[in-house]
Amino acid sequence: MTLFRGRRILAGAMTLVAVAALAACGSKTTDENTAAGVSADVSGDTVKVGLLNSLSGTMAISEVTVRDSIMLAVEEINAAGGVLGKKIEPVGEDGASDWPTFAEKAEKLIREDRVAAVFGCWTSASRKAVKPVFEKNKALLFYPVQYEGLEQSPYIFYTGATTNQQIVPGLDYLKAQGAKTLYLVGSDYVFPRTANKIIKAYAEANGMTVLGEDYAPLGSTEFGTITNKVKSSGADAVFNTLNGDSNVAFFKEYKSAGLTATSMPVVSVSIAEEEVKSIGTQYLEGQLTAWNYYQTTPGAANEKFVAAYKAKFGADKPTSDPMEAAYVSVYLWKAMVEKAGSFDVEKVREASDGITFEAPEGLVTVDGETQHIAKTARVGKVGADGLIAEVWNSGQPITPDPFLKSYPWAGGLS
Repeated sequence: MTLFRGRRILAGAMTLVAVAALAACGSKTTDENTAAGVSADVSGDTVKVGLLNSLSGTMAISEVTVRDSIMLAVEEINAAGGVLGKKIEPVGEDGASDWPTFAEKAEKLIREDRVAAVFGCWTSASRKAVKPVFEKNKALLFYPVQYEGLEQSPYIFYTGATTNQQIVPGLDYLKAQGAKTLYLVGSDYVFPRTANKIIKAYAEANGMTVLGEDYAPLGSTEFGTITNKVKSSGADAVFNTLNGDSNVAFFKEYKSAGLTATSMPVVSVSIAEEEVKSIGTQYLEGQLTAWNYYQTTPGAANEKFVAAYKAKFGADKPTSDPMEAAYVSVYLWKAMVEKAGSFDVEKVREASDGITFEAPEGLVTVDGETQHIAKTARVGKVGADGLIAEVWNSGQPITPDPFLKSYPWAGGLS
């Protein structure tokens, strides 16, 4: 495995070099590569955008539908006339649940396809793999998934929740329900490990005790040992940061061990309606999730979004938080471009502050300083119908605080 991984990374590095060379040699005179970054090709009547999602591998369970929602937004915008008089031309790439591949495909979209922006990534590992690519090329990534915070990049807009908009509200909810002990289960990569570092700091400051902390490799299907440890801990609740199809195996083991949402509830931050359907409602009924959007979220904007999505992809296809955040990100980019009057990356960034959109989740506002989005926090419970019903919300959008500067207990985390 180590040898294969080494060859894989080496191959990725060689590919990046080759792609850069090709782009430098074959660029159009109208789209000059400069020290300011790689400019988008806007010479024709279309403008390209990149779609970078895992369509294969362990994360495809979550990311395929995110791709679908981005395509829905693109089609709606094109039907309404496009952006600055140009139709959007989507260029899709498969990150294949492999972080070097994400970096390679990002470079290709920016330098060969000359996209104006890229929409995609799911795991923090994929985001961190592409972050230097976007920063080097001064290109824009719109990242649609909740994440662990403690990050800010001038070339990334974070349209999913940061920690104070999802994880902290989820913990506040458990505390209000009387939970005093927690067990932490996550996938073994940057998001769960950083999130659990934050959870442990929160717990210490709020009179809660973390009784155990376990990680499994992404894609793992072996959860017997972890589940037995969780059960024997007697924790009041489990905080789950597993990602991808590992959740299928975990919740099946959870039920087999005799654990239920009543005896030991699980709060998940990466399971939405699409994953509920894939895992099986019988394994998740009554369990909790922390997000900013559910298919059941009330409002005309959501009714329109859900109807449009089901009309295009099937009446049995649910909508979910990452899908909604990805859909919204395309509209936010459109609004930024139109406010700037340009596809130029720096002008778009400058125009971003204060951009609002009546999203399916409710009103969202771009914070230009952090390039995060003000969002309403929601905790929901999985129902017998496979949908998630809200049991609590923050009442109004929460200002993003990616470095948790407003929380005294978080000092030193970053």
